[in-house]
Amino acid sequence: MKNNTSDTQHIIVIGSGIGGLSTASLLAKRGHTVTILEKNETIGGRANIFTEQGFTFDMGPSWYLMPDVFEHYYSLMDEDINEHLNLVKLSPSYRVFFAGEDTLPVMDIHSDLEKDIPLLEQLEPGVGPTLRAYLKRSAEQYELAKRSFMYRNYNSLWDFLSWDILKEGWKMTPLQTMETYLDKWFKSDRLKKVLEYTLVFLGSEPSKTPALYNIMNAIDFDMGVYYPKGGIYEIIKSLKRIANKHGVTIKNNSEVTSIVVENNIATGVTLASGETLNADYVISNADMHFTETQLLEPKYRSYSDSFWKKAVMGPSAFILYLGLNTEVPGLTHHNLRFAKDWDNNFAEIFDRPQLPTDPSYYVCKPTHTDDNVAPEGQDILFALVPIAAGLVVTDEEKKQYRDKIISMMKVDLDIPHLEDMIVYERSYWGDDFESDYNAYMGTALGLAHTLKQTLLRPQNKSKKVKNLLYVGAGTNPGIGMPVCLISGELAYKRIEGITHPHPLKNLYE
Repeated sequence: MKNNTSDTQHIIVIGSGIGGLSTASLLAKRGHTVTILEKNETIGGRANIFTEQGFTFDMGPSWYLMPDVFEHYYSLMDEDINEHLNLVKLSPSYRVFFAGEDTLPVMDIHSDLEKDIPLLEQLEPGVGPTLRAYLKRSAEQYELAKRSFMYRNYNSLWDFLSWDILKEGWKMTPLQTMETYLDKWFKSDRLKKVLEYTLVFLGSEPSKTPALYNIMNAIDFDMGVYYPKGGIYEIIKSLKRIANKHGVTIKNNSEVTSIVVENNIATGVTLASGETLNADYVISNADMHFTETQLLEPKYRSYSDSFWKKAVMGPSAFILYLGLNTEVPGLTHHNLRFAKDWDNNFAEIFDRPQLPTDPSYYVCKPTHTDDNVAPEGQDILFALVPIAAGLVVTDEEKKQYRDKIISMMKVDLDIPHLEDMIVYERSYWGDDFESDYNAYMGTALGLAHTLKQTLLRPQNKSKKVKNLLYVGAGTNPGIGMPVCLISGELAYKRIEGITHPHPLKNLYE
């Protein structure tokens, strides 16, 4: 149902990540006055960008998944996504390197079962029919999740106990973990690794992630992986154009130091400059922990210190941005190197925090698809190693680990002269995530999608302050660019009083 009031309201959005940009434009198109306040020089949050020596680096997200969610958002804004983004479907979607394997050490996944099944049957003979049945069920569960859960606002745990949610939710095997769920379908450890790697995007590990996230396999194998020409930051530029079209004011270098609360109602914010801006609603796209502990007085916080101490954060990351003086053969756009000891690698990220001894890591070569992000005849490599959140790493340890990863890439990816190719290099660690994005414990992602933190994820409205809402990875529905777009729609629903659990068909429901 639609809110009875049609009065224009002034809404302040703290932070210009995808969640902040998406909700700002939705509200502005509906007629509200919206101001985005961004502490950094550039907008986009973790989906940031920088250019050096002719190389253009996307700093954070690099996978364009769930194209249907992007299309839905653009349609709400009455925009044709293809007029904003030049999307290329990658083929192969990604390349997998299996460490320590003599047979089939490298495998391409195409998101085309006619191509993928013959390869995967080399890992597990005769698995084709089983894989088709598994993916059919995953696709059904993905549609169920979109229809009944992902676009639904929750107010308490009791919402999950309503009959319609219990009935639908039980179909998604929520009480199993991905590890136990996959064990019932498949035997090959390497095949299961291919099906589990997407859990890294959720900031969790297979033994602790609910089986309902098998929907990621439908997204991967059925929909495929895309790339917007020019890089992921083209999405941010597109969202900015849409925001500008609808009159959203975006102020960079505008750090918010506190949320003003009067009579338990959010009435504005105070900036580092000392200026106070008034608002009818405040929506924070800043890190949830930072918002709670730094922008609000203790009496207005929804979550206690003990909550945050017990919270399981998604991994931080060590990232290498490399500009090369030549082209590198043997790599596709997305490349995944899987550790031989899968369980130990996860343990060193989540249970025994340390720099992984034999890490799984990811290397992106955007120049495989896009020759406009580097000088002619040269390549970019973006190498990311998931590491434990909150890990304290000395400068000497950082240098040694950088050397370790470069040495591994030389062997694993067959780039023996990599060191000699590097003409530009920048490293990025957990403390950089903290300083740039106020990320709690330097997490690269946010709260991990464990079962508890899926069902009891912090709500997108304050428990104690009226007219204070949240968007982004820290709240419902969770982590990832398309999911943060959905979080913007959920905040919009809160303000407009829309209670149904389905994706909006238009902004005037």
